[in-house]
Formats: sequence, structure tokens, C-alpha cells
Amino acid sequence: MMALRRHQNAEIDDFPRDVQELQRYFADAQPDQAVRAVPGQGLQVPLWLLGSSLYSAQLAAALGLPFAFAAHFALDMLLQAMALYREKFKPSSTLNKPYAMVCVNVIAAESERDARFLFTSVQQQFLNLRRGQPGPLPEQVQDMGSLWSPAEQFGVDQALRLAIVGDNSKVQHGLRSLLRETKAD
Repeated sequence: MMALRRHQNAEIDDFPRDVQELQRYFADAQPDQAVRAVPGQGLQVPLWLLGSSLYSAQLAAALGLPFAFAAHFALDMLLQAMALYREKFKPSSTLNKPYAMVCVNVIAAESERDARFLFTSVQQQFLNLRRGQPGPLPEQVQDMGSLWSPAEQFGVDQALRLAIVGDNSKVQHGLRSLLRETKAD
């Protein structure tokens, strides 16, 4: 068990170097560079750090990279991660100021009813994940009530509480509210 922890910590410790190595592959070639990305070399492909933790927010800030927070499945640290990213941000050749995105589930349809129907696929997906049964996105259902227990519904509702589901007006309002709250770019 101790060796596994050391290995996991080594992977975490190597991640910043891995990101920087990836950046070099898309930068202009250097004379002593042993490995070159073909056809990527020199394309200056913008790298974003997608994360769901405070660690990823701090790493994006330290490297001066754009940051996307994965609130579509891990929303508990969202506001804290966004604030930490902005507070710790160090300008880089990539960015001179923080630039952040928030990833959320959005289901839009002609009507609220249609959007809620489509959303049942996402709800079932999260329910299946909680049951340890990952798989393809399930077909929509008319009624979720018979598929989950009250405790499971609570857990799925909590995990999806930032999901924006509805008609055009409701989705626009939800996105504007999210932008105001998170100050995402």
C-alpha cells in the first residue's frame, strides 16, 4: 500500500512537468530537441488545464494556463477553485491574466418539458455511475421515479445541481447566472 501511495504521489508530482513537456511539443523547435511533434511542432496549440480540484486550479495558475473547471461532474470545489486560480495566477507567455471556463451540463429544448425528458438520460447516467455500472448514455424515460430510491435521487440531484435544463429563456438565464456567480470568461 505504501508503494502505491508513493507511485500515485510521483504521478501527481510529475504532472506539472508532463504539461510543460506537452507545451514544448507544440512550441517552435529547439536545436537540441530530441523529440519533435509532427505535425504539431510550432503550431502553438493553446493548452487548457481541465480540472476538478484545487490542485488543478493551482497548477493552471502557476503555469499561467487557461483553466476549465469540471463542474459537470465535480462541482463542490467550483467557487473555491476559481478564486484560487485567479488569486495565484502568474502571467506567462501563454496568458498575461487569468482566463477561466466552467464546464456544466446544459440541456436545451423547445420546451421545459422536452428538456426535462432529455435530461433523464443524464440522470440515469449519474445513477448508473453511483451504482458502479458505467456504460453508454441510456435512452430517455418518461418517469425517473421508478428507477431510483429517494436516497439515490438525492445524490444524483446534488451531483447535477448546477445543470441548466430548460427552454431557450431558462437556459440563457441559467448561463448568465453561472457567469455572474463564477466570473468565468
